[in-house]
Amino acid sequence: MSINKKIVGLTVAGLMTATLSAQVLAHGDVTPQNVDVTGLKPLGEEWLESQPYGPDYENRELAISIGSSAYTQNCARCHGLDAISGGIAPDLRYLAPGLDGDEWYVYRVRNGAVRDGRVYMPKMAEHLSQEALWAIRAYLESVAVDE
Repeated sequence: MSINKKIVGLTVAGLMTATLSAQVLAHGDVTPQNVDVTGLKPLGEEWLESQPYGPDYENRELAISIGSSAYTQNCARCHGLDAISGGIAPDLRYLAPGLDGDEWYVYRVRNGAVRDGRVYMPKMAEHLSQEALWAIRAYLESVAVDE
């Protein structure tokens, strides 16, 4: 093998490693950003099992707007801008609608995700209010993709 082919091979390997490292580091420490939920119905301390800011909620558009901003600040780093995953974390546009999706969502935001001792998703309920997290769910419902 010529020296040029070796250099090209090492360069490609280095770029692939750098790309993989950037993807892995994307799950690094994130400082959750506060979310202003002014105008949303207060939900209290006990977690609800289903979406309180659903289609019948009188301030649904406000919930979606707050959720969009909160998602961009706190979720997009791993789940992708506009909720379009780049492959690092699940594409949340495909989250099941209704109670099934709500149950999974509540479980994940409250418990996070840890594999092999590594945090893949922090327990967001420790950092964001229930109102903020349900507003994010309202936003995700607004950009959902039918399968």
